[in-house]
Amino acid sequence: MGKSVSVSVSVKGSSQTFSGKTAPNVGGRTAKDLGWLGVFPFWTHGLLVPFILLAVWQAAGMSGLVGKEQLPVPSDIVRRFAELGLSGELLRHIGVSFVRAASGFALGALAGLLTGLFTGIGKMIERTLDPSLQMLRTVPLLALIPLFILWFGIGEFSKILMISLAAFFPVYLNTFTGIRGVDSKLYEVTRILRYSRSQQLRKLIIPSALPHILLGLRLAMGVSWLVLVFAELMGTSAGIGYMIEDARTYSNTDIVFVGIILFACVGSLSDLAVRALEKRWLGWRDTFKG
Repeated sequence: MGKSVSVSVSVKGSSQTFSGKTAPNVGGRTAKDLGWLGVFPFWTHGLLVPFILLAVWQAAGMSGLVGKEQLPVPSDIVRRFAELGLSGELLRHIGVSFVRAASGFALGALAGLLTGLFTGIGKMIERTLDPSLQMLRTVPLLALIPLFILWFGIGEFSKILMISLAAFFPVYLNTFTGIRGVDSKLYEVTRILRYSRSQQLRKLIIPSALPHILLGLRLAMGVSWLVLVFAELMGTSAGIGYMIEDARTYSNTDIVFVGIILFACVGSLSDLAVRALEKRWLGWRDTFKG
C-alpha cells in the first residue's frame, strides 16, 4: 500500500495545501506563481515602481544632474507639502476643489444615467435624441469654454456646469451600451412571466447593465478631476488648479508638483471608492482575474 497524499484546495481561502506544505495565497495566486514579486507583501506591489522612480529622482537631483528650479527633489516637495498643510492653505484649496468636482460629477452622472436609461429602453427616444448627443460628444470641451464664460460668466455655476458636461457622456454611453447588451432571451422570459416594466428594470435590465454603469462612473470621475483643472483657470481665487497656476506664475515648481500629487491622490481615492462599489455590488460575477 502506498502512502496516501492529502490534497486540499481552498477556493477563497488564504492558502493551498499540497502534501502538507502551505503556500501563501496572494490575490488568488501563490507566492511561487508571482515569482520574485512574491518576496514582497501584497500591499506593496503597486508601490514598487513609484518608490524606484522616487529614489532615482532624488539621486539625480542631489547629484546635480537636474536643476532644482526645473525639477525639485522629492524631499523639497514633501517639505513644501507639509508647510502648506500646516498653514491650512492646502486644506482650503482641497475643500473648494472637492465641492466643485463632486457637484459637477453628481449632476452630470445623474443626467447621464437617466438619459442613457430612457434612450436604452425607448427606440423612439434613441432615434430622435441620440444623434444630437453623439454630435455634441464630438465637440472638444475646451472649445466650449469661451461660450461658457459668455453665457454663464466666471462664477461657480459655469465651472460646475462644465464639469457636469464632461461627466455626462461616459455615464450616458456606458448606460446605453449596458442596457442594449441585456440578453434578449432573458428579456423574453420576463415577458412570459408577465413582469411589469418596473419589474423588468429592477430585476433584469439595471442589474445586467450595472457593470457598464459602474465603468461609466469610474470614467466620469476621472474626467471630472481632469476638467476641474481647466475650470479653475477661469477667474477663481481658490482651488487646486488655481494653486498650480499661481505657483507657475511665480516659478514655484515645488508647489506645482504638490498640486499634481494632490490631483493624483484624490483621483485615485475616488476611483478606489467606485471599485469598492463594484466589488460589493458585482460580487456575483465569476470573471477572469488574470
